[in-house]
Amino acid sequence: MKQTGTKIMVQSLLDHGVNMMFGFPGGTILPFYDELSGYGDRITHILTSHEQGAAHAADGYARVTGRAGVAVATSGPGSTNLVTGIATAYMDSVPLVVITGNVPCTLLGTDGFQEVDTTGITMPITKHNILVKDVNRLKESMDLAFTLAEEGRPGPVLVDVPKDVQTAACECCPAPKAPAPSGDEKALHQERVGRYEREFGPQLDEAAAMINEAKKPMILIGGGVVRSGASGQLLRLAELLNAPVSSSLMGLGAFPASHPLYVGNVGMHGNVVSNTLSGDCDLFIAIGTRFNDRIFGSLKDFLPAAKVLHIDIDRAEISKNVLAHRNLVGDAGVVMDALTGRLENVDRSAWTGEIAALKKENTRAFEKTEALDPPVMMRVLRDKIGDDATVVTDVGQHQMWVALHVPFEKPRKLVTSGGMGTMGFGLGAAIGAQVGLPGNKTVLVTGDGSFRMNCNELATVAHYNLPITIVLMNNRTLGMVRQWQTLFYDKRYYQTTLDRGPDFVKLADAYGVEGHRIDTLPQFEAQLEKAVNAGRPVLLDCRIDIDAKVSPMVGPGRPITDFVLK
Repeated sequence: MKQTGTKIMVQSLLDHGVNMMFGFPGGTILPFYDELSGYGDRITHILTSHEQGAAHAADGYARVTGRAGVAVATSGPGSTNLVTGIATAYMDSVPLVVITGNVPCTLLGTDGFQEVDTTGITMPITKHNILVKDVNRLKESMDLAFTLAEEGRPGPVLVDVPKDVQTAACECCPAPKAPAPSGDEKALHQERVGRYEREFGPQLDEAAAMINEAKKPMILIGGGVVRSGASGQLLRLAELLNAPVSSSLMGLGAFPASHPLYVGNVGMHGNVVSNTLSGDCDLFIAIGTRFNDRIFGSLKDFLPAAKVLHIDIDRAEISKNVLAHRNLVGDAGVVMDALTGRLENVDRSAWTGEIAALKKENTRAFEKTEALDPPVMMRVLRDKIGDDATVVTDVGQHQMWVALHVPFEKPRKLVTSGGMGTMGFGLGAAIGAQVGLPGNKTVLVTGDGSFRMNCNELATVAHYNLPITIVLMNNRTLGMVRQWQTLFYDKRYYQTTLDRGPDFVKLADAYGVEGHRIDTLPQFEAQLEKAVNAGRPVLLDCRIDIDAKVSPMVGPGRPITDFVLK
């Protein structure tokens, strides 16, 4: 039976379990939207205010659900407006399927109206992209997009479909369904572990020997542990080794912050405990992390006394930045399960005693006062929202305050832009996180600099009445840039002071969102509790000090034990 390209596209979405997508229509993608209009009972489409908001929303949705998010836009400026969102997902290994329209095949390369080389532009920031010039290749291209986006190390995949391919028809037979996997997920996982042990037994034995010999092992976790769903395996490994667990920004929540072995962030904004221990350990076990430069600071001074065991699903990350003495390539959960059975119960009580003493010595007492002290606000935030709420951030000082002072107990509860550091990420991502987990509380912590870049999505939040609480850390400046200007540029605050509008409470009201100005900590506590239980969007404009700083902080390119702020 003949089917149009648009019918094939929609059916492919349904075949892959898509029931939520984000986008903005335009001329070259209009045939797809016309077809999609008949499926409103099966696929919910969120119309954002801007294509970048759609990409960030699909990203936020993917991060909290673990499934590929779907974003759609038209050609030209529609597709280029997606680029920052695609790059953000690429840097953080987030599964996205991005669908764009393009001019008819006969106009490709002619500089037609709203034509750009979408696949050329996005090639460096996608796991794969496809320009579909033949409707007969459309079904396989859509299927490939979902497979590649979600398998192995996840990432964004783009499918660019010219307008005439969407309207063309072809004989399209339903793809044969793969046989249902036998057994439950636990049995399938054990099968994968057994397969890994058979294939990589010698490497596992070498890694286990390295661990068994270590007197002071330390673990660093990244986003790969979250993506793998390997928190249980990580907990067993850490407790067996009595090893301190530190985290990159993307790994937060994969190990419970309340656990005695957890020592917090490591790197430029790592705490004294984790950074100090990295200099003392004799074995550094990195799991699901790519060793971003914000972690190691000065490479020649990083891990002065330690060997490195690197576990990652992507072979290309091994020894890319930090030399690994041993490595295990594979899914974090599978590798940890395969490794744990080979480990001995070694007495490391002296090491755990050192960890406990260092944590006690460097534990800060948080005193509540009238002032809006950002670290105290973050502790209040966690008290009010609990462990199951989703916290979304933009990028800047507020992001680091969340990372340092909101104790995450569970994975997928923090949604933040790590590798790309995208200001403007937050509100779109919060939309995706909220619709991805509709019964969950979602709180966006943002800064006034970041919020200016995406506040148009208040229209989306209001229209769909999404119960997102927006905590706006308003210091009337680009806070992190000002902090660097203070520390490294002799306080030359050039082009960073935001001494201008808008009045964010009035702006929220203009969009139909409840807003409150917050000047004291008691006000923040009272209004936050009301907001997270209101069942509707609420913005809290929190007027913090312009010179509030993120600490600890290590200077750029310096050893991570060399703090400029402690």
